[in-house]
Amino acid sequence: MPLPPARLLAAALAAAALLTVSGCLSREPDRANGTGTDAPSTGPGSAAAPALTAAQAQSALITETDLGGPWTPTEGTATWRDGLLKATTNVPDCQRLLDVLYSDELLGDQSTTPAVVALDDGDDQAQLRYQVATRHPADVDRTLAWMRTLPQRCEQFTAATTAAGLQYVQVTNAELPVVGDARQGLRVTLTGQTTNDGYDPVTLTLDVAAVRVGDDTIALTNGALGTEPSDVTRQALEVGVQRLTQVRRQTRVQA
Repeated sequence: MPLPPARLLAAALAAAALLTVSGCLSREPDRANGTGTDAPSTGPGSAAAPALTAAQAQSALITETDLGGPWTPTEGTATWRDGLLKATTNVPDCQRLLDVLYSDELLGDQSTTPAVVALDDGDDQAQLRYQVATRHPADVDRTLAWMRTLPQRCEQFTAATTAAGLQYVQVTNAELPVVGDARQGLRVTLTGQTTNDGYDPVTLTLDVAAVRVGDDTIALTNGALGTEPSDVTRQALEVGVQRLTQVRRQTRVQA
């Protein structure tokens, strides 16, 4: 007897981790939640750092070795990206958030981002995407300020998807390590409706974070069906900021 469509979708999303086709804050008010800023490394009268070259940005990326097993280079776009993040809602800021998550363009058009890496954790059906780019600090700070408003503006809303039906979305602040000059993190969860045959709905948990380090910025999305691998976002940002700082230090020495 064939399975109902809703049950088929839930089984497909839960079983298939990845497709094989891919190309793809104010001064610190609350350090525990990582939602504020430290004193910026550049200010009035400071000369802007030259943009990272593509090679420099590439060398500032994290790798699967930094995260340890079972992380590996990606084999393709996560199934949940099209299935759950390609969604619509009637709240403008919340729609903008969904669009950013789906396009993975928190820092703007990826064609102008020097370096991007994607890593997969097949055990937890997780995918992490990590970007490094040189962006004007004021532009980045505006993005961080917008992100800070979302736990209030988009705390709970519904979003419609073609593949997975109606999703209940929650947005909260994500705890980040105190690294870089400014940072903001969000945790976004999308949960479908309970199926008619009583099966539990599929839940996607997604961390999205941006950290400004002088004139450079790191953007990260880390998502999984169910529960995310513990501490991966923190680990990636701590290692990544340290590596980016080292690359900038080497650039100054060579200048």
